[in-house]
Amino acid sequence: MTSLRRTPAVSGSVLLARPLLAVILAVTLVGGPISPAYAQDAPQKPPPAPAPQSKTNATATPISLGTAKHNFTRAPRPLPNLFAPYRAIKVEPSAVTNSPRIEQLIHEGKLELSLQDAVELALENSVDIAVQRYYPWIADVGILKASSGSSGYGTPGAAIAGSSASLNPFAFVINSYDPLLTSSVSFDDRKAPINNPFISGTGLGSLTAASIVIHTNQYNTQYAQYFPTGTSMTVTFDNTRSSSNPTANFFNPYVQSSLFASFSQNLLSGFGLTVNRRNILIAKNNRKIADLAFTQQAITTTTNTITAYWELVYARENVKVQQQAVAVSEKLFNDNKKQLEIGTMAPLDVTRAEAQLATDRQNLIVAQTVQLQDEQTLKNAITRNPLDPRILNIEIIPTDKPNAPEQTEAASFEEALKEAYAKRPDLLEQEYNLRNAAIDVKATHNALLPTATLSGQYGTVGLAGNSLIQGQSTLISSGVPIVDASGNPISVNGTPIFTPTFSAPTIGTNHAGFSDAVSSVFHNNNPDYAVQMSITIPIRNRSLQADNQRSMLVQRQIETQVQQLKNAALLDVRITYIALQQDRARVEAASKASELQKQTFEAEQKKYQLGASTVYNVILTQRDYVTAQGTELRALADLVEARANYERAVGKTLEVNHVTIADARTGEVERETLIPGTLHGQVVGVDKLFPNSDSGQK
Repeated sequence: MTSLRRTPAVSGSVLLARPLLAVILAVTLVGGPISPAYAQDAPQKPPPAPAPQSKTNATATPISLGTAKHNFTRAPRPLPNLFAPYRAIKVEPSAVTNSPRIEQLIHEGKLELSLQDAVELALENSVDIAVQRYYPWIADVGILKASSGSSGYGTPGAAIAGSSASLNPFAFVINSYDPLLTSSVSFDDRKAPINNPFISGTGLGSLTAASIVIHTNQYNTQYAQYFPTGTSMTVTFDNTRSSSNPTANFFNPYVQSSLFASFSQNLLSGFGLTVNRRNILIAKNNRKIADLAFTQQAITTTTNTITAYWELVYARENVKVQQQAVAVSEKLFNDNKKQLEIGTMAPLDVTRAEAQLATDRQNLIVAQTVQLQDEQTLKNAITRNPLDPRILNIEIIPTDKPNAPEQTEAASFEEALKEAYAKRPDLLEQEYNLRNAAIDVKATHNALLPTATLSGQYGTVGLAGNSLIQGQSTLISSGVPIVDASGNPISVNGTPIFTPTFSAPTIGTNHAGFSDAVSSVFHNNNPDYAVQMSITIPIRNRSLQADNQRSMLVQRQIETQVQQLKNAALLDVRITYIALQQDRARVEAASKASELQKQTFEAEQKKYQLGASTVYNVILTQRDYVTAQGTELRALADLVEARANYERAVGKTLEVNHVTIADARTGEVERETLIPGTLHGQVVGVDKLFPNSDSGQK
């Protein structure tokens, strides 16, 4: 342009061609890229799209995050199937395919996606949520484990997996709340040599070692159970059948039955419902911690998806801005090159225009690279399998545009902080950790007490068997003579006198067996009562002291961690609150700058039409206007992302994005759950979803 003014003489055709070319170039620039940078280019044949959901309908139809189709807190019950408790349940394999809703949003090879669609798809397909969902299930199994009297399982975010208290450590008691039924059957057949002939019943005539043959059968059954009150109970029903040959017993064979019931009650260490149910209470609190951790993951996934969506929106529009900048630079370079050819421009101006064109092309390549990267980031967020051939190379078309959102933040930072303290899942997790710590402290304090056990036993025994029926006895001689003091046999009328004995013939057998022995048991013919009191006092008690001191230190540590998390939450809320307010002001400033740049461009165009400016200045102001539009778009994207981060910081992301975790008491949701692996709205907190279940697992 400058060289044109300095040329002393030019032909008339050149003078006429220059303003004509400038007018054509200006009209092209004004008519082309003057539209806002964030406007979506309308396709030539717009594909049919589903009717947009109104804001009211979206608010009334929340997304429900379901988690389980099994109630893992209950084991299969033995009725009516006695073998059910001894068989493993089936846990379905994890889904690795994308939800079918993705294909419903694909039109003409492009995935048209609104922000709400992106959030819903992320909640359906997020692998992070799928992984986190297992922790509430594992926590449910921990409740089942603790209900049996054992310690539960840990879960991320839970500081205490189970109580460290060792209750009643010196009493040998099986602390299982599950009844234990033990049955044994034994058969014993033996021939034992007997050194005493009177015991063997063979008399004095045998000169060799006698033996006795014994057959013994035992049928024993025991029922044992421990109760949360610190009481243990045992019921034993034993039965023995034995026969021997020869025998000196009254009954042969004989049956002996006994029924004994015993109990023991902890009076000091291990006394009370709370300390004995400590692991159950901790496991239930850990289940709530797992729920909150699941909520935190849902918040993180939603926030990341919103950020990825707006980053892609900005990246696509930034590509358009850079394309417009390249178009402006190309027109400028081509115009200057033509003017150089006719001698109306210096070579330096052409070089400057070419350098600007190269820079703009480089910026365009960078913008296109960022767009592809942001597109892949969003694709990973909304798909479970990004390598699915149906979506691997598909282009995502965001249908929502960033607009300055309504003010959702609290009126003051103090109110925002108060809201965060009440809603942030990480802070609520610590409340349950503190409850668990208090339970453990109480249990370990109780464990410090000596062991005192009151025991009692009641039993009864019955005996029955076959016995011989004897006839009338007769007097006979035993063959043993009666002697005097000198050992000489005494005779009467010359006849020796022998020791008399009686002999009775066996005329039958009296049969009695198991039923008779059991009848004697239940008629309490032979009762047995016993009461015992035992006390064990550990000297120094260092092991239990260590448990108690550690539990108190852990409690104080968790209290300090609560303050640590509150300070971190304060900083998080403060930063996001400031960023949101500053970004609102930044959007207003960028919008104002864009408007002023537009006025500058229009004024420069009018000056050129009046001959007071140059094409170069018109192009520069047009490029500045396009850049200002890009800056406004970046400010808008940063604003909506700042709002998402603020909502995350105060813990209301799910609320404002219409995502709900249904009430644990009812399990009812507004519509069918979006998470694969759900059934009938059974969602986070399934501890009360099966109050009327008769068969446990279903």
